[in-house]
Amino acid sequence: METIEAIKTRRSIGIVKQDPVPKEMIEQIIEAGTYAPNHHRTEPWRFFVLTGEGRNKLGEVFEEITRIENADDTPESLISKLERQKKNPLRAPVIIAVGIEPSDKNNVLVAEEYAAVNSAIQNMLLAAHSLGLGAVWRTGKITYHEKVREFFNLSPKGEVLAFIYLGYPDMEPKPAKKTPIDELTTWIG
Repeated sequence: METIEAIKTRRSIGIVKQDPVPKEMIEQIIEAGTYAPNHHRTEPWRFFVLTGEGRNKLGEVFEEITRIENADDTPESLISKLERQKKNPLRAPVIIAVGIEPSDKNNVLVAEEYAAVNSAIQNMLLAAHSLGLGAVWRTGKITYHEKVREFFNLSPKGEVLAFIYLGYPDMEPKPAKKTPIDELTTWIG
């Protein structure tokens, strides 16, 4: 698949089959992430692959956070939220959590570290698409909770920036509707 074609045809695929994804494909996707640009070659990204029981453990963390964050809910409402959050990681056979550990070097800007990790995530999404896999970049408030950071043993400065849910597509994506570039571009010359 050509690069421009991959960029233009990649879509978030939120519904995937539960078929196992070969380890070699997962490694290719992670390796693609490591080719993202990063200032001063700090390589601030960290990758965590969750399959099988690992997804259940993440679901338990999500459930615990939900219990803390919604302690004042009615019992019925809380039970529903707890069940949903606990099951969320089971929506795909593989989750790659992508974290950041910003460099301590004086000449490194934290904003550039985040840009590097976000670029790595995009590389990974494109790699998954080119391999015929479906992927979706999931986040949300729960992603940035300290218990998630602790689960992945990230430092107090680190955090998770993405949960890439990965598997073989089980849906047809809708065509993208993009704003024409002339509405978004200013030429200065």
